[in-house]
This record gives sequence, structure tokens and C-alpha cells, in this order.
Amino acid sequence: MTGAAPELSIVLPVYNEGEAVEPILRALSAAVRTPHEIVVVYDFEADTTVPIVARLAAEIPGLRGLRNDLGRGVLNAMKAGIAATTAPYVLISMADGSDEPGVVDPMMALARNGADVVAASRYMRGGRQLGGPLLKRLMSRTAGLTLHWFAGVPTHDPTSNFKLYSRRFLEATTIESTAGFELALELTVKATLAGRHVAEVPTTWRDRTSGQSNFRLRKWLPHYLHWYGVAFRGRLGGRSRT
Repeated sequence: MTGAAPELSIVLPVYNEGEAVEPILRALSAAVRTPHEIVVVYDFEADTTVPIVARLAAEIPGLRGLRNDLGRGVLNAMKAGIAATTAPYVLISMADGSDEPGVVDPMMALARNGADVVAASRYMRGGRQLGGPLLKRLMSRTAGLTLHWFAGVPTHDPTSNFKLYSRRFLEATTIESTAGFELALELTVKATLAGRHVAEVPTTWRDRTSGQSNFRLRKWLPHYLHWYGVAFRGRLGGRSRT
């Protein structure tokens, strides 16, 4: 990557990942051949991830930390990462080892061919999910497949946050999410209703093996249901929403 402007900005929101983030960052750097940067977004300077990123920045090209100044929480961290980067494509990934770095280049291939949203899909043919709470898995699969089959969402996995977006789509779209990880569903639904090209690649998702998940199902469920409803209403009404 030396001397090459990044074609892809990989945004990783973190919260006290500590030493556990090192193998994740090394795996991303080794697997992704697309010219890229890795932007680790943290909420406060005392976050245990910060010194690890500072140490690894001397070894991993394109790695940098970014203080989230939009307000604490994963949603603002993702928004801060999007706003602070300029590459033509943005990938949102988690720092817990659940996402598969080997699918990033295939996702980029679809984006270069015109896709504005590329999902790494657990639920399409060839994809799978290993571990995780049973209720969360059931709800995610049910929501994803019903949105695909009945609401016309092109990906089988619209709720997954492991997604790649074109900058042109992000700049043309107003983010309305207010809670957290429902952002991925919002953007996928809006891309679908606006007639944007949405694509997917199969991936294997693995539940984190260390640390604690920051996913808040009870708190965020109403926000997911809102965008679930928007998808169906938009499908029936033929409306575009950006």
C-alpha cells in the first residue's frame, strides 16, 4: 500500500477491546489486497484499544485511530468513521473477530462493478453462522429472509453490519438511525427503495470468543422493526426513500 491512495476505508468501532484487537487487525491487513486504510474508532482516550492501535500503527500500513467526537455509542462511532474518511468505498466491520476478512476483496469486486451496497451474507447459499444467542440468530434469519422474499430486498442478510458501501451512495443518503446497529438495515432498505444496486457474497460469521458483545437486542429491536416496516411499505407503495 505504500504510496497508494486507499480505495477502501475499513471502519471498526471499538469499546475496550484491548489486546484482543491485535489479531483482528493483523488478519484484516493480511487478507485485504485492495489498497485500504483501517480506521479504528473509539469513544474516549482511556479505551484499552487505543494503545494497541498506536503500537501496531508502526507495523500495519494504513492503520490509524480516530476519536469519535459525535457522542458515545456504536452508531456515532460508525458515523464518525464514515465522515472522517474519503475513500470511494467504506466497509463497516466489527473488531470482535466475527467477520471474515477473506471476503472483503470479493465484496470490492462487486462494488467496482456498480453495487452501492454489498452485504457479507450469512443466509445466502454458501454462507453460515457459527454460535451466538439462539433468539438473536432466529430473529435475524427470519427478518432477513422475509425481507428478501417478500419485500424485495436483494440481499438475504440485510441486518448484518458487515457491509460495504459506495461513497456516492452514502453522500446521497440521510442517516436517520438513532440507536445503533440498525444503521445497516436502514441503509440497505433505503438503497433497495431507491433502486440502487445491492449485492452480496457468502460469509461465515463466528461469535466472538473473548470480551463482551455490545449488541443490545431489547433496546434496539423497535428500531429494527421500524426499518422492517419501511421496507414493506415502500415495496407496496413503490416509494423511494433516501
